[in-house]
Amino acid sequence: MIGEPGSRQTRPGLLRSLLDRFGHLVRELSKFATVGGIAFIIDFAFFNFLTAAQGVEQVTAKTISTVVAATFAFLGNRFWTWRHRRGANPAREYALFFFFNGVGLGITVAVLAISRYGLGRIWPEIFQTPLADNIASYVVGTGLATLFRFWSYRRFVFVAAGTPSVPEVKHDRHGA
Repeated sequence: MIGEPGSRQTRPGLLRSLLDRFGHLVRELSKFATVGGIAFIIDFAFFNFLTAAQGVEQVTAKTISTVVAATFAFLGNRFWTWRHRRGANPAREYALFFFFNGVGLGITVAVLAISRYGLGRIWPEIFQTPLADNIASYVVGTGLATLFRFWSYRRFVFVAAGTPSVPEVKHDRHGA
């Protein structure tokens, strides 16, 4: 019968169940991706401006462009992506954000340096080109760094006030 518990009409579909369970995560990820996309454009444009128009060395230019883009990303994530998770200590959030962003920068710069200076010594005509620099930095490096940043920001930086950033692990010696 229609409307009885367990009937096809009242049972939520798989998609509805997934949205109910993970909808908040999808919304956060969408906002994070939007902020990150804009920060990516800032980073990309500034990096290429510094290297092509200003003659700045690639790793130095990448470091500078990432710091500028990260400042934008902090503001966007703090006041839009995770505004519902206002922590009690904004200075802590700021410091942790830039610490984890520094780790993300390290990931990106390491990929660029491996490509340009490691693989570039073997195949300079391939790996010491502007195209190779952009692929290493913006496709591989940024991809790996973005995964790390989303996880670390959500887990440690933008946590709701009163929410422990790392849950306490309890070990049951007697099993259950």
